[in-house]
Amino acid sequence: MSIARVTEIIATSKTSVEDAIQNGVERACKTLNGVQGAWVQDTQVKVKDNKITEYRVNLKVTFILQD
Repeated sequence: MSIARVTEIIATSKTSVEDAIQNGVERACKTLNGVQGAWVQDTQVKVKDNKITEYRVNLKVTFILQD
């Protein structure tokens, strides 16, 4: 029987939401063993001078706990 845990992370990108998601998942995989999936809880943008300067995503990352 496996037991999973969910952790929340915030990831950013200057180019797109998709890139922010990719950055977050890649970083989570470096730190957490057994990453099984992630879902986007929330998205945000940072605006300066009427232009989007940063994309932010709040990710819930699911990973399997080791025995």
